[in-house]
Amino acid sequence: MHSYERSVRIDAPLSEVWEFHSTERGLEALTPAWMHLRVEDVRGPDDEPDPEILEAGSRLRCSVRPFGVGPRQRWTSEIVEREEREGSAYFRDVMHDGPFVEWEHTHSFFADGEGTVLRDHIRYELPLGAVGRALGPVAVVGFAPMFRFRHRRTRELLGTTVEP
Repeated sequence: MHSYERSVRIDAPLSEVWEFHSTERGLEALTPAWMHLRVEDVRGPDDEPDPEILEAGSRLRCSVRPFGVGPRQRWTSEIVEREEREGSAYFRDVMHDGPFVEWEHTHSFFADGEGTVLRDHIRYELPLGAVGRALGPVAVVGFAPMFRFRHRRTRELLGTTVEP
């Protein structure tokens, strides 16, 4: 399994950054337009439609069509863990159906004075068996622009600062 990680410091309190990332609205705001995201269905842990907060057990069915090319890629992800503590918080989502054999994304938030350090950590496995495993390290070519955009957009929406 391969991994990718990126961090950024946001000049906004932990509670504000955490709340923003805990919603469907946050996902939509942080996905670049070139991905052509469609959130097709969101269900809370009790199967209620369109929950306000994405709690553990929430499921999202989405699709993307990067650069408007090729067929839409669909995936279903589930928030499998979500915890908030004094000075930190995190949630983890896993992809159940989608373009990766495995995908686990941990979003971690740490209070840093008046700001927040946001860390994205992804563990993934590409399809195609041995070929996918060999190409796994190259996937960062796609992840890096996506997460640069997400972190830059988070700073624009919630606060500005330089990256650590």
